[in-house]
Amino acid sequence: MPDAAVYGPPSLDRALGSLPVIASFLDQLNVAGIIDELCPIRDVALATHGQVIEAMIANRLTSPTPLVRVIDWARAWAVEHCFGIGPEVLNDDRLGRALDAIAPHLDQIAGTIGACAITRFGVDVSQIHWDMTSISLYGAYEQADEDYAKPRFGHPKDRRPDLKQIQTGIGTSADGGIPVYHRAYDGGAAEVSQVTGAMTALKDLAGRRAFLLAGDSKLISYPNVRDITAANVTFIAPAPKQYVPASVLAACDIGKAVPVDYTARRDAGKPAGDRGAWRVYEDTKVMSPPKRARASGPDIALRRIFVYSSARAGAARTARAKKLARAAGDLGRLMRGLGSRHYPDEAAVRARLAVIGKTRRVASLLNATAGTDPTTGKPALTWEFDAQALQAEAAADGWYALLTNLHAAHADAAGVLIRFKGQEASERRYGNYKGPLAVAPLFLKHNRRIKALITVICLVLLVFCLIGRRIRAQIAPQATIPGLHAGRPARPASCPG
Repeated sequence: MPDAAVYGPPSLDRALGSLPVIASFLDQLNVAGIIDELCPIRDVALATHGQVIEAMIANRLTSPTPLVRVIDWARAWAVEHCFGIGPEVLNDDRLGRALDAIAPHLDQIAGTIGACAITRFGVDVSQIHWDMTSISLYGAYEQADEDYAKPRFGHPKDRRPDLKQIQTGIGTSADGGIPVYHRAYDGGAAEVSQVTGAMTALKDLAGRRAFLLAGDSKLISYPNVRDITAANVTFIAPAPKQYVPASVLAACDIGKAVPVDYTARRDAGKPAGDRGAWRVYEDTKVMSPPKRARASGPDIALRRIFVYSSARAGAARTARAKKLARAAGDLGRLMRGLGSRHYPDEAAVRARLAVIGKTRRVASLLNATAGTDPTTGKPALTWEFDAQALQAEAAADGWYALLTNLHAAHADAAGVLIRFKGQEASERRYGNYKGPLAVAPLFLKHNRRIKALITVICLVLLVFCLIGRRIRAQIAPQATIPGLHAGRPARPASCPG
């Protein structure tokens, strides 16, 4: 009688997952070839720097965790099959040496690969959106290398003021939100002072194409606008408060504004009556060199587009109602506590009023009088919200202004707004950066490796976005992507970006 068969779970030697797709895109971008040309290595080496960096990119895309135990990941995944590199090579020391090797060549690597992405995938870079974010770091980094971006305390986007940070700027195309350019900056660098350098690099990347730069309000300063205009680059950015204060927005006349034929992505499936609406009109804003400043030059006339957003107006009303309710609750508790050990005298009451005004952001909206009751000797308080101040603040709800040097023949006021709306793609890329790619606080040996790893992570984001763009372009009953599903039709339910 034959032995009984033994049944068990099927065996799997290596996980394949999306590695073939990643390898295909890295090959099209020539990542390893570009790095190996700039950072050659001895012939006897087990792997080139380019191969190691490609493996690090694949690691982040398939296993978005801190850069530890990469060798274990390589043993579990088909890394050797897809990238021709043995798992034992990807130890911590080899990863560190690869980062050290590419560090002196990061601008060339990023620029060459970005240009390759533009030409190989046909990315339209006539409009590029610029934005910056911060990456928090563990460690002190007291002996930072002066040749690389230095960790500093700053204003972190992830609300970790206890950690030092490095800042990253990313330029994304309006065509699919592809991050074609990136650069790392000191943790304490002012965003407004980085615009001119980024603009010059982006203009070089765009080549002879007409080039429109869109950014946030940090783009607007007299030196930036002067330099951008002198370079024959067009731009669009929101006007900061020092150029268009709230009082100007409050005086806007909605009767002058014309409707804009635009539907936000978030409203695409809603009935027409429930969708956000936009209205615009324009005038001229003249920027002059600031007094008592080093900046000099001629007056610059810009188009100023006043925009009214019903969605923004609704959000402002909701936010105001919440802050007033919270402030009223705090004031009610203060009233009930007058004369207690917490608020025994007028000075304690005034101190608490100052705290409420600051934390609830109602100082300019609150009329409060603190005193002492002559009969009881206890502190007294009367308060009310200033109806006139509330009315003035509400008048600006939903309004903001865009500044641009884009000629009216190329885009009317509505066209300027629609072009600017692509800025959301740049902001979404930072959501990818810290969401699916899980870029958490970094901890490396020194800032040279930090800057190199940021370039690796930005290349990860580039591949991530190119895959999403290709999927969106090819999504169809018979669409196929090299390496995906062994050539069978690819119909994913969703895609990156």
